[in-house]
Amino acid sequence: MRVVIVTESFPPDVNGVAHCALQTARHLAARGHEPLVIAPAVAAGDDSAAPCPVIRVPSLPLPGYPQVRVALPSRRVAAAIAAHRAELVHLASPFVLGVRGMAAATRLGVPAVAVYQTDLAGYARTYMGTGENTAWRRLRAVHGAADRTLAPSTAAARDLADHGVQRVRLWPRGVDTERFRPELRDEALRRELAPGGELIVGYVGRLAAEKHVELLAGVCRLPGVRVIVTGDGPSAAALRGALPGALFLGRRTGDELARVFASLDVFAHTGPYETFCQTVQEAMASGVAVIAPAAGGPLDLVEHGRTGLLVAPRDADALRDAVLRLADPEVRGAYGRAGRAAVAGRTWAAVGDQLLDHYADVLCDRTAVAA
Repeated sequence: MRVVIVTESFPPDVNGVAHCALQTARHLAARGHEPLVIAPAVAAGDDSAAPCPVIRVPSLPLPGYPQVRVALPSRRVAAAIAAHRAELVHLASPFVLGVRGMAAATRLGVPAVAVYQTDLAGYARTYMGTGENTAWRRLRAVHGAADRTLAPSTAAARDLADHGVQRVRLWPRGVDTERFRPELRDEALRRELAPGGELIVGYVGRLAAEKHVELLAGVCRLPGVRVIVTGDGPSAAALRGALPGALFLGRRTGDELARVFASLDVFAHTGPYETFCQTVQEAMASGVAVIAPAAGGPLDLVEHGRTGLLVAPRDADALRDAVLRLADPEVRGAYGRAGRAAVAGRTWAAVGDQLLDHYADVLCDRTAVAA
């Protein structure tokens, strides 16, 4: 099958959209299909390690958030889809480049699958205070034109349906259970992170306003607790002042990130706008007890009281109290083991095969309509 993946982000970018698009391309290539990726151009880096050809579209950094690049209007999208003789177009978190990909697919008569992955309306509330309705109008237009929309969680699927998007199906995210595993717990690293033997509570992810990492301030003040923040983003400088005593590791990737995950005692996620929340799943694969907001994607991932704790979104006191509940090593250990078992079957290969089933359904439906 010849598939064009039109994505708003792709490595070397580090975020959920980029990672999922990469894993999708890898799986398609591994199963003998012929993927092509269309993505915004990046300031530095190359695509030599990509599993398939990558076409870069001119882009500009997002004002105030230079780590995010926004594609500029370009005829390359339609030309690339046509030249690849695409049988299906995969739109990864479509909003700017994906809109052009959807338009091109419609003109060329190619079926399209749109993957909903980013709560852009929530981001509009965070950064502008307004614009939520505008974001939903754009999302509704592009997803409404797609043959099928894939939502990563039941909460995301319900949100889409509530805003008038039809033909929605569930498609979760995979996790690399070989890379993220409890055996990578590193006592030398733990002594480096917490020389006094403190309980290590970690956050991993982008440091941006919508993540509300500042909610960890109360946890920082707990005696015998060390907060570790891993990631980078526009809020990094402000968070260093807001989280006294926290250790900031900066951006970590690959095996180094996996070692950090496995060496935590507790993983705490703070963002209330997660359509899935891949870092929660990676922490669970690492055998670490998790705390997450009772909203969005974490509702599907965390079984409260068994694999972790769900707390009221944006409630710093609830987050602090949850950390105190996990001070007992036996409780943490039980949650961590249960979390690892819960995600053991959610490999990228298994999830990738589910995606191929969605593709097959869409192509079958198109054939039936044509007949």
